[in-house]
Amino acid sequence: MDIASAAILLILVLDPFGNIGLVLSALARVSEPRRHRVILRECAIAYVVLIAFLFIGRPLLELMRLSETAIGLAGGVILFIIALRMVFQHPEGPMGDGNTEAAGSEPYIVPLAIPAIAGPSAMATVIVLSSREPQRWPEWMVAITLAFLVSTTVLLLAARISKFIGDRGVNALGRLMGLILTAIAVEMLLSGITTYVRSIQS
Repeated sequence: MDIASAAILLILVLDPFGNIGLVLSALARVSEPRRHRVILRECAIAYVVLIAFLFIGRPLLELMRLSETAIGLAGGVILFIIALRMVFQHPEGPMGDGNTEAAGSEPYIVPLAIPAIAGPSAMATVIVLSSREPQRWPEWMVAITLAFLVSTTVLLLAARISKFIGDRGVNALGRLMGLILTAIAVEMLLSGITTYVRSIQS
């Protein structure tokens, strides 16, 4: 997987269009200039979390004695479940956490940075990338950075995007991203199963 492919995968997992509704709801009573600062802060926190998982992911797997095949299959399963919830949209959101913040309060870390942006699926994806080819960590950092630049831009423009394409348009984009992510998740599962079968036969 090259940098572009990894960045696209992470953009799909971060699902910025799917988070537009949550962002608008959580920041409904926050002034627009302040709203942008909050979004930048939350995205920065999520970015730091994923970068941390990029470096602690492999040692964590070694500590827990988990194989790369197992984490690959687990990542595929998680992505598949998230993708299905993106395609068949759930009222509580892809992670089933809903909007727990009061409309008039300003969210801090939860629920925007974690788990809306840097959720379990994003963490699992970063761990899979770092565990399979740890020597390419500079490339994975670039991919994460590119994905966050796109996601942050989308979230900063959330209000304008929502007004321009409407709720149905946002939902359609979310479903499309979920469909693409489903195919990627199936590919990960097939790759993990193939590796496992070969290890048994050898």
